[in-house]
Amino acid sequence: MKTIKIEGIEKRLSVLVQGSDYFRPSNYDKVCEVLDRYFSIGGNTIDTAHVYCGGESEVAIGQWMKERGNREDVIILTKGAHHDESGPRVNREAITNDLFESLERLGTDYVDLYALHRDDLNVPVSEIVDVLNEHIVAGRIKAIGGSNWTVQRIQEANEYAQSNGLIGFTFSSPNLSLAKPNEPFWSGCVSAEAEDCKWHERNQIPILSWSSQARGFFTGRFSPEDRSNEDLVRVFYSDANWERLRRAEELAVEKGVTAIQIALAYVLNQPFPTAALIGAQNETELISCLEGSKVELTNNEVYWLENGDAIKK
Repeated sequence: MKTIKIEGIEKRLSVLVQGSDYFRPSNYDKVCEVLDRYFSIGGNTIDTAHVYCGGESEVAIGQWMKERGNREDVIILTKGAHHDESGPRVNREAITNDLFESLERLGTDYVDLYALHRDDLNVPVSEIVDVLNEHIVAGRIKAIGGSNWTVQRIQEANEYAQSNGLIGFTFSSPNLSLAKPNEPFWSGCVSAEAEDCKWHERNQIPILSWSSQARGFFTGRFSPEDRSNEDLVRVFYSDANWERLRRAEELAVEKGVTAIQIALAYVLNQPFPTAALIGAQNETELISCLEGSKVELTNNEVYWLENGDAIKK
């Protein structure tokens, strides 16, 4: 499997990152099946979070790593400081508490990649960067990033870090997909727009994209007339996205693949490092993702898929 480099960790990250937002000890057989299969094809990175399944996702992953004895072969991406019913939790106490709980659940003394699950614009980046660097110095975190952070805030955080001899954010995890959202999936979510991607190209900071295949929009199961999936209708139904689906289907025929593989290839063929968080739960879905990760697209093809007003070749 192809890999990318993230500053701060020695191992290269596989471009397909296995999601775990349904992992629980109660479905541990399924967890083992999914992770064993994913690692067997060359994957090495698991995406989880302090809030996933009330913490049970991290517990199940920790159990799997303990049984397999493979902690040093696994790149763990976990996230903390997600808001709760009382509001934002991006502060020193919440970051530290969430991190320590995640480490305990995972049964490890460090995480490779640690992202703040949300941002709070009312909190100065200096406070956030300072506390994260304390945990880096203590060896609990290898690299830091933002999930659903704007490039403006990441830039601000990194300028502060550079000015103060600290370590800045070396990755970002927004949504990036060929289908462009009409509105955020959930409160506080960030999707990478064209200008954001230009910033990533200039800075070569990797994107680890969630919902990289647009929640199944490119599977062919949906049409403008089918409005049964309310979230998909709300977020992705637009004339522009139906045209993107049509172009993905056209290019898929030319390349002998499927439209959803073209949609994945769009994410993985950006002019900066990218990886895709995937939710493959069976062998068919996983192999589809693996084959999609092998599809090469030219810059013109990437542009044409998104905008439709340039030649493909």
